[in-house]
Amino acid sequence: MATAVYAADILLGLRRLGLPDDAQVLVHSSLRSLGTVMGGAEAVIAALQDAVGSGGTVLMPTLTGSEALSVINPPIFDPDSTPCWSGRIPETFRTMPGVLRSLHPTHSVAAIGPNAERLIGGHALSVTPCDERSPYGLLAREQQGYILLLGVTHQSNTTLHHVEELAGVPYHIQPGFVRARVLVGGVWTERNIMLHRYGSPRQFEVIEPMLVERGAQRMVSIGDAAVRLVEARAMVQLVLAALRVDPSLLLAGA
Repeated sequence: MATAVYAADILLGLRRLGLPDDAQVLVHSSLRSLGTVMGGAEAVIAALQDAVGSGGTVLMPTLTGSEALSVINPPIFDPDSTPCWSGRIPETFRTMPGVLRSLHPTHSVAAIGPNAERLIGGHALSVTPCDERSPYGLLAREQQGYILLLGVTHQSNTTLHHVEELAGVPYHIQPGFVRARVLVGGVWTERNIMLHRYGSPRQFEVIEPMLVERGAQRMVSIGDAAVRLVEARAMVQLVLAALRVDPSLLLAGA
């Protein structure tokens, strides 16, 4: 039987993990993994906001890209109405009052908090999904930047695509540009972007022993879920150095 989980249980678990007040935290999540959450996705979001306080910022990937996209089928993205496929919690989060959503047509991020606009605003200019102007790249340069894996593993850790971009691995981005359409302020705009290349399975979990050994990751249980808290800057630095030695490190079956 699934464990009954309350917002207070989630908040206590985040405190035990060491998520500090005023943190900037990018949350990947699975609502079902936690057990039976009383209050559903809204309760999880409330606990996250309580954990970081009024000075912190909560971010969530609201991904819309797919392998069906191409030059002849480019992305069409309305930040207000295009649903994400990254889970019940981010899909609920992106529609809440005060939440902003970045304007990248495949790898958008939703955020709330005093640093939300600063962390997501440059994503509209990103040519590749996870470059240094993206929320993934900016978070990795924050003193208080964290990645929270709430009932999911590193397989869901989108910031690792940012590391792949920094390392220039050959398998991550499709060659050439596509003309994406994005609705901005009620006006459809077009711009050139490059798409994520699907079809190269990853083994992102391979980085976990390295992060634990270097003190960049902590883990607790909340309800039925394993929850990991990762220091974003340390993770990017460690994995980038490893990728420069072995560019196939994150590829499954390499």
